[in-house]
Amino acid sequence: MAETPSQAGGRLIRDIEREKIGRAIVLPLSEAFRMSWRNITIRLGRSIITASGIFLGIAFYVSVMASAAFLQAIHEQAAKEFVALGQEQAEQAAMQARQIWLVVMALLVSLVGISNSMLMSVTERFREIGTMKCLGALDSFIVKIYLIESMLLGFFGSLFGSGVGFGFMYVFYHIKYPPFPIDWLRIGLIFVSALVIGIVLSVLAAILPAYQAAKMPAAAALRVEV
Repeated sequence: MAETPSQAGGRLIRDIEREKIGRAIVLPLSEAFRMSWRNITIRLGRSIITASGIFLGIAFYVSVMASAAFLQAIHEQAAKEFVALGQEQAEQAAMQARQIWLVVMALLVSLVGISNSMLMSVTERFREIGTMKCLGALDSFIVKIYLIESMLLGFFGSLFGSGVGFGFMYVFYHIKYPPFPIDWLRIGLIFVSALVIGIVLSVLAAILPAYQAAKMPAAAALRVEV
């Protein structure tokens, strides 16, 4: 049966309204960044605890890599000046492989710690997530909020961890050994790799919590007592 002009007009209006609603609930990425930053500042204590995991792991990573770079510079300078290296330097060079293994373990522990903290964050925000879903937030937007929040925590944790790890080793080697040239390009690459590792680990740790938050039914989230 052919639809009447009034029915066709009504269907067209409904399609337009659905399109408007669809556009309204697909919020821009900038809004996800704003909400993620707001969540970090509101829960500053928990955010600091979460970021401290990646901070410690990255600080350890940078300290080991910077130590290797400094030892190489000391060896090269000693070779040029025909200075015999002491037993202590040789032992430190032999420890690099073991330290790298410890770095890997420390980063894995950081990964587990961040994931656990983000899961706890989901539990604390049941009502907030339910409210956003009732207002039309898509699952993808919920995921973006958690991933961006974790990325920001990973960035700041890695940034400060890199500075502390490098600063500690810089002071240690310049107090204990004579002045030696520093390969700043290599140090810069260490900093970049630390930031990348920290951010990637943080985002990986947030995937499961973000998925759990996105798949939470709105009605069930609003009924939960937290």
